[in-house]
Amino acid sequence: MNLLLNSVKGLPFLIGCVIASASYPAIPSDLTTPVQQRLAINGANAISVGWNTYEQLSNPCVQYGTSSDALTLEACSTTSVTYPTSRTWSNAVVLTGLTPATTYYYKIVSTNSSIEHFFSPRVAGDKTAFKMSAVIDLGVYGADGYTISMDATKRDTIPTIQPALNHTTIGRLADNINDYELVVHPGDFAYADDWYEKPKNLFDGVNAYEAILEQFYDQLAPIAGRKAYMASPGNHEADCEEIDYTTFLCPTGQKNFTDFMNRFGNTMPTAFASTSSNSTAMINANKAQQLAKPPFWYSFEYGMVHVTMFDTETDFTDAPDGPDGSAGLDSGPFGAPNQQLQFLEADLASVDRTVTPWLIVGGHRPWYSTGGSSNVCGPCQTAFEPLLYKYGVDLAIFGHVHNSQRFMPVNNSVADPAGLNNPKAPMYIVAGGAGNIEGLSSVGSNLTFNAFAYATDFSYATVSLQDANHLQVDFIRSATGEVLDSSVLYKEHTEQFVVQ
Repeated sequence: MNLLLNSVKGLPFLIGCVIASASYPAIPSDLTTPVQQRLAINGANAISVGWNTYEQLSNPCVQYGTSSDALTLEACSTTSVTYPTSRTWSNAVVLTGLTPATTYYYKIVSTNSSIEHFFSPRVAGDKTAFKMSAVIDLGVYGADGYTISMDATKRDTIPTIQPALNHTTIGRLADNINDYELVVHPGDFAYADDWYEKPKNLFDGVNAYEAILEQFYDQLAPIAGRKAYMASPGNHEADCEEIDYTTFLCPTGQKNFTDFMNRFGNTMPTAFASTSSNSTAMINANKAQQLAKPPFWYSFEYGMVHVTMFDTETDFTDAPDGPDGSAGLDSGPFGAPNQQLQFLEADLASVDRTVTPWLIVGGHRPWYSTGGSSNVCGPCQTAFEPLLYKYGVDLAIFGHVHNSQRFMPVNNSVADPAGLNNPKAPMYIVAGGAGNIEGLSSVGSNLTFNAFAYATDFSYATVSLQDANHLQVDFIRSATGEVLDSSVLYKEHTEQFVVQ
């Protein structure tokens, strides 16, 4: 850390050498050049476009249209924000009034940008089958992150990614770009707080931290700039180093989820207005909108699914990353007392299964995992599980443990006797094996209701919404694309509003 570095005397030459070692990407000559692009579903018929630049923009703008030859529409904002240790500014513009399920082309306004495209959100209630990917615990690849000794021969991919990423989860997402319509990523991006794992960074953590963030979001941009990439927080977003009770060493800007808030706070949605004809559902959805706190907790609807993202790090009793939390990261709170749980209850209660039959939630820390109690979050289970069961959540997606796991539907640590055939309890998965500098977590001790566990290689999950009654979960080996595990959950969804 720089604070420690400044107290060391007699090392000016060494200091000069190590400061130069931070692996920053090159700054483009045109400082308005967009980098680190990312899309998100921002509301019904709305997509947000986020990107970073190496100078502040007074008027960030995006041109767009349904033909690459006719970008006749334009949206602008005044959102261009940064923090003290960042070299870049985060910009955000929201494109509204989109025709549902339509390919749009867009160009971020700059003298050095290209035309990209995205598929606009499906309207709530659209029963067309679609797939989404679940990618969690994904870190930077390369000198500051993880590497794999496999064939990285350059080959054509859609979209084009750095050749070294071909065999990674990002590479597989590129190869399969036309197979899924959005990505959910509940926590742990880049692993910038693990900068000290590389000796070259030891004397300049401030710059190393920022360099890792820039590298990672550049690597992710070909995916996140093409598909809606829905983010929520994990522990690695909290502060500058993953060492308990050292937050006081972090400089301003590298603690309390600052980069995460700057990067995603203006692109994630709040909650959608209800499309139900039921007045109580409308009231609950409106309440959820008022209580939402993106990018920490929020929800969105897409076709036949309602997705709720929540924060397992702060803002509930004994939250591990909160003030006095077990992780010693002293972060948050980001809402009023009980605001997150009030949001979650109102949001889940608003879901009309005649419109969006499927209800999926995403959070970072699991309370079901193989490998023993050190891998699970007891306070998370106490805070959230009763609400997930009460309102009939169908699938809960988690990470934090660096492998892939699938559990039979379970509540209060008791397996649902119905199994995958119309259970009342949620089905839980862990999709934390996407790849990062810390490597994979051993499967370790098992649980009787665990149906699949894999820690041999990097992997991620896909969730296929087949129809109103069938949902398929597949775990994919990133390097090869092979399906490691496949399951189909059947739900009758005969109740308009589930309260158990």
